Amino acid sequence: MSKNDEKLEALTAEEQQELLEKYDPEAATRKLTGLLRWVVFIGLLSFSLFQLYTAVFGVFTAQVQRSIHLGFALALIFLLFPAKKGTMKEGKLQIEWYDAILSLLAIGVGLYWPLFINDLVLRVSDLTALDMFIGLSAIVLVLEATRRAVGLPITIIAMVFMGYSLLGPYMPGFLSHRGLSIEKLIQTMFYTTEGILGTPLAVSSTFIFLFLLFGAFLVKTGVGQYFNDLAVSIAGRRIGGPAKVAIFSSALQGTISGSSVANVVTSGSFTIPMMKKLGYRKEFAGAVEAAASTGGQLMPPIMGAAAFLMVEFIGNGITYWEIAKAAAIPAVLYFTGIWIMTHFEAKRIGLRGLSKEEMPNRIEVLKKIYLLIPILAVVVLLMSGMSVTRAALWAIVVTVVVSAIRKETRIGLAGIIAALVDGARTALAVAAATAAAGMIVGVVTKTGLGLKLANGLLDLSGGYILPTLFFTMIAALVLGMGSPTTANYVITSTIAAPAIILLGFPDLSAHLFVFYFGIVADVTPPVALAAFAAAGVSGGEPIRTGVQSARLAIAAFIIPYIFVLSPELLMIDTTIPQTLWVVTTSVMGMIAIGAGLIGYWMRSTHWIERILAVAAGLLLIYPEGYSDTIGLIMFIGLLVLQYVIKRDDAQKPVPANT
Repeated sequence: MSKNDEKLEALTAEEQQELLEKYDPEAATRKLTGLLRWVVFIGLLSFSLFQLYTAVFGVFTAQVQRSIHLGFALALIFLLFPAKKGTMKEGKLQIEWYDAILSLLAIGVGLYWPLFINDLVLRVSDLTALDMFIGLSAIVLVLEATRRAVGLPITIIAMVFMGYSLLGPYMPGFLSHRGLSIEKLIQTMFYTTEGILGTPLAVSSTFIFLFLLFGAFLVKTGVGQYFNDLAVSIAGRRIGGPAKVAIFSSALQGTISGSSVANVVTSGSFTIPMMKKLGYRKEFAGAVEAAASTGGQLMPPIMGAAAFLMVEFIGNGITYWEIAKAAAIPAVLYFTGIWIMTHFEAKRIGLRGLSKEEMPNRIEVLKKIYLLIPILAVVVLLMSGMSVTRAALWAIVVTVVVSAIRKETRIGLAGIIAALVDGARTALAVAAATAAAGMIVGVVTKTGLGLKLANGLLDLSGGYILPTLFFTMIAALVLGMGSPTTANYVITSTIAAPAIILLGFPDLSAHLFVFYFGIVADVTPPVALAAFAAAGVSGGEPIRTGVQSARLAIAAFIIPYIFVLSPELLMIDTTIPQTLWVVTTSVMGMIAIGAGLIGYWMRSTHWIERILAVAAGLLLIYPEGYSDTIGLIMFIGLLVLQYVIKRDDAQKPVPANT
């Protein structure tokens, strides 16, 4: 693909990194050299080796496993992430003195539980002055590390919740509660498994870390570039091919990426220049990539690592495979919606696909199809009932073995070490985010805020289904802005999901509902980090790109309503014919809505046709017999009208030149 890369003007690695650092806090790390570089390198490698050791030989006691995981992450964050962007400097001593102190304090916090576990268990309700200092230090360190590595939104939310826990008696109305003392708050946050060391960090210290490591090993095989080549081979020659390449490639990238922004920059640096070259407007090209890359977080099997958190949060014996299976059809419909709209846009403005010369060599692409084996392997292993931990371990082994098939993809010892280091580096922000999310969950648990907010939403909506879903959607969109996928899900599922569950809907429907809207916050202005990153690649105007990407992601604003009102879409308590019917009508609905929003079907549509098309689409998507019937009649009528007018236009004589 090297000769084509030049033609397509893909961004260089340096330009990609610059964009990542601008829009993704996880990428804005110090460029260390000398002794410090080796200290961090050994720290990251040790972090991965510790996680692999516990995955193979069994995890330690909950508090010990989680606090060591946290200690590694915090200590390394203070060495790698500066307190303020733009302060990174070259030289032998590139960190501030206070960062060194914070890093050492983080090591102390991480080792406190392993060293004093017996004493801490005995005096859990009677903390000493040292216990209080370590607990308070843990809270402050987590908040500061989260601010540096993840960003302000989740840090502010965590601080607001901490303040709420202390100021309960002064809260108005239903938000009022008895309040926690400073001592009780510190005890809950660090000396129980309901706060920092709670379920989110538990999942980070086991499943999530291993899958991030799996992703790092996949990257070393060159699978990211292979996704692009495979997408071009399949979709490049079609109408508006580059946009469809972006959609297909981003869906594949989502299987190994836990970040919408990272997905945009890595995939978009290749696809956006292709789209612009063939005639797509800058904002539309960026919007396609942003919407598709954000959808990568919704795509099983990984779902931005949120699938593993969902198992723990929903409980009730639900398995990972049930979650992945339930999420499959909605994810496919989401990408179908974007595909349809880009197809109509390409037809509307008369765009072609890539030429034969711009296409990669299909034989060479097919020769590397084996790079997909590890991803298929992890799906098969999980389907077979193997534990998530073992499946991730074997997937890493399979990746190393498969990479050896050809010399250019082979991972040697140096590659294995590099993958271990890269995987640990990726896990730092996730560990900080899940620790901060655990603080939020701890406050919600101790104060009963989740139930209070759920009842508040129900009172606001009058107990009606659609208003409740609408207000829950707004809450999830606001809470999800600027948060990474894992923390995003923890926050939205804790605060927003209970309202839907109280209405009697299945837990899985409620959790997927808030998960979807938390994720699409990445393409919803005013924050829309994924859209802004895409605008950075395309050169388009950020807000316009965000508005366009939200429009393209319209499926994500509709599909969650479908699977709450009609669990057949999640394959819950349904038959195959019922599922097929819901999927068929939903796809037809997306075609009609896409035609209405873009203004083109078989030909350019009149504004009345556009309104009728959107109405028909919504009726087809709404899971009721009468709505499907009316929507189907309208759909067929509009389709016939389009065909007849297009045929008549084609038969009209062309005026002679005068």
